[in-house]
Amino acid sequence: MTQPKNINMNRGAAILTLIFALLFFVLIIRFLFLQTTGEVNGEILAARAQEQYERKRGIEANRGSILDRRGEVIAQDTSTYTLIAVLDDKLTTSAKNPKHVVDPEETAEKLAPLLDMEESDVEKILTKDAKQVEFGSAGRNISHTLKVKIEKMKLPGIGFLRDTHRYYPNGTFASHIIGYAQRDEESNNTVGMFGIEKSLDKYLQEKDGYKVYEGDKQGFKLPNGKEKIVAPDNGNNIYLTIDQKVQTFLEDAMNEAAEEYEPEKIIGIVADPKTGKILAMGQRPSFDPNVRDINNYYNDAVAYPFEPGSTMKIFTLAAAVEEGVFNRNELYQSGAYKVEGGRIRDHNKTGWGTISFLEGVQRSSNVAMAILAKEKLGPDRFMQYMNKFGLNEETGIDLPNEANGKFNYKYDIEKVTTAFGQGSTVTPIQQVQAATAIANGGKMMKPYIIDKIVDVDHDKVIKQNKPEVAGTPISEKTSKEVLDILETVVSSEKGTGRPYQIEGYEVAGKTGTAQIAGSDGKYLSGRDNFIFSFLGMAPKEDPELLVYVAVQQPKLKDTETGSMPVSSVFNTVMKNSLQYMKIQPSEETEEKPKKTETEIGAEVPSLVGENSASAEKQLRSNNVQPLILGTGNEIVAQYPEAGKKMIVNERVLLRTDGKIKMPDLNGWSSRDVMKLANFLDLNLKINGNGYVVSQNISKNETVQENDQLIVKLESPQQPDSGDNEQSDEEEEAR
Repeated sequence: MTQPKNINMNRGAAILTLIFALLFFVLIIRFLFLQTTGEVNGEILAARAQEQYERKRGIEANRGSILDRRGEVIAQDTSTYTLIAVLDDKLTTSAKNPKHVVDPEETAEKLAPLLDMEESDVEKILTKDAKQVEFGSAGRNISHTLKVKIEKMKLPGIGFLRDTHRYYPNGTFASHIIGYAQRDEESNNTVGMFGIEKSLDKYLQEKDGYKVYEGDKQGFKLPNGKEKIVAPDNGNNIYLTIDQKVQTFLEDAMNEAAEEYEPEKIIGIVADPKTGKILAMGQRPSFDPNVRDINNYYNDAVAYPFEPGSTMKIFTLAAAVEEGVFNRNELYQSGAYKVEGGRIRDHNKTGWGTISFLEGVQRSSNVAMAILAKEKLGPDRFMQYMNKFGLNEETGIDLPNEANGKFNYKYDIEKVTTAFGQGSTVTPIQQVQAATAIANGGKMMKPYIIDKIVDVDHDKVIKQNKPEVAGTPISEKTSKEVLDILETVVSSEKGTGRPYQIEGYEVAGKTGTAQIAGSDGKYLSGRDNFIFSFLGMAPKEDPELLVYVAVQQPKLKDTETGSMPVSSVFNTVMKNSLQYMKIQPSEETEEKPKKTETEIGAEVPSLVGENSASAEKQLRSNNVQPLILGTGNEIVAQYPEAGKKMIVNERVLLRTDGKIKMPDLNGWSSRDVMKLANFLDLNLKINGNGYVVSQNISKNETVQENDQLIVKLESPQQPDSGDNEQSDEEEEAR
């Protein structure tokens, strides 16, 4: 009876063995298939494994920065934070360590003042039916300082998302040059939208890198796992020719003029005439690129052609001098000049009788320019010089949207009015380029604003701009003669440029008062409806700076002239810039004290190493004023240096080896203050003209190198404001 049972068991074992053998065979076939093809259900296994274990982490790159010529940052990427609040209570696993906002009312009370929001508005956000919320614009672009303040309060559920933001640390500063960039929502890249940020976007653009590694489910790198790093490609840095200090002088001066006179426009340019570098450029109205409150997308310095008025006479004069047809002593009848198509009149309608051509230039006579252009030069030769000065074509400055003016030169009257800046238009930058020939020995320099572009990842200059001669319209001899004549426009009692005198410096330049065409094509009427301007160079003997300022339609009081808003900008910018560049004032133009200064035959002795008391006694015996700076006894430095001629009542600065105490500067001239600042390596800022009436560093206060010294100057007598200059400024272009 047991035999059938054994037979059945053997059969079962055989069947199971067969089944297992078949399964094993199938697995072997499957294994061999996978080994051979590397696929399952059409999916590559290696890729699936890589997907499961490979982790990728982005490495953020930075957009290139924009800097001034000394490396001061004007635009850069900076880390900012977005404030968030977690409202989902499911994320809290421990009551002792909550991960969501537990008390909306208390949280709102603490956050509201830091976000400059109403407490009720914050509480509404914190009680929304949402898992996570943000706080709108008030919670974006949070600075690191504010982030730290909020974190210190340890508010449950309050956190931050890190982001990169394009930041402009100076606010309203060369804004129409720089433009702005912003985050593109789709690509999540920062993109230039305006100005250099847009025109040089291809250089500034960054490309993020990444890191690929093998990791576990939690994202931790596996031991001995493979790793691949693709470095981020940071954007290139762009260095401008702009000087932050000079640009600040211009911005501040324009702000004050805009506030006081409320003009339609102000345009200012500061250039180095020897190289063509633009050191400052700005306009009003302007905008803060952090806020982007823009009302005009055009850079008016390069994109706004208008009738320049009498600044154009600079180039008419230069052409006549170059051709040898300008005789400063030759007489002509001022007042009116008949030409086919009309009659040219001087701005005061009646003229000044029979005067010399030199006086005509000083008084800004339209008739003088008409005679020079029509009779002395001739229309064709005159236009050849306008072409040589580049006034009929774009300068090619490396800024977007440059415009070209238009010469109306068909009719006889147009050929004459062009000579004094009416009927034809040019841009401010065209005038600046042309004026570099006057200031630079006849060589006209192409203006540029991009100094260099640097690949920061490889510390390599990929583009370098250099000074470029755009033409030589006049000779060096002519340029010097024209500078001499233009200096008399400022210094002569008959000159229209008297408001542009700067103590200590000889300024050569020309005023302009341009009419504005209305929508009907006719010139606007009214004493405010002009573009008042001045184009000046200093120091006259060897100009280091060229400054152009134009103010359109300022609101003037009955007692004010058009030169007032223009000179308030020009004089401030020119004087501060010259002092900042340590260009010494000319003693010939220094306003002298009542006592006459005369040279003594003796020279300043070498006093370094001597006892201070002995040195002081030695100098006083020669009728000079020694000033001991320092609490020590031994002289370690002196100014003037040994060997210079001594002057009666001159201040000789002697520095000892002790602490330096600030002297009482009351009554000092600007020249003496500059000597002191240079001697002690102080950062000097001078406000006003004349002699010192106040100083920010008190007498006997200890000073050190690089301290800022601010002095206020006032003239002992107010300069005359003659009726002649007033009528010149108001009527010049008529």
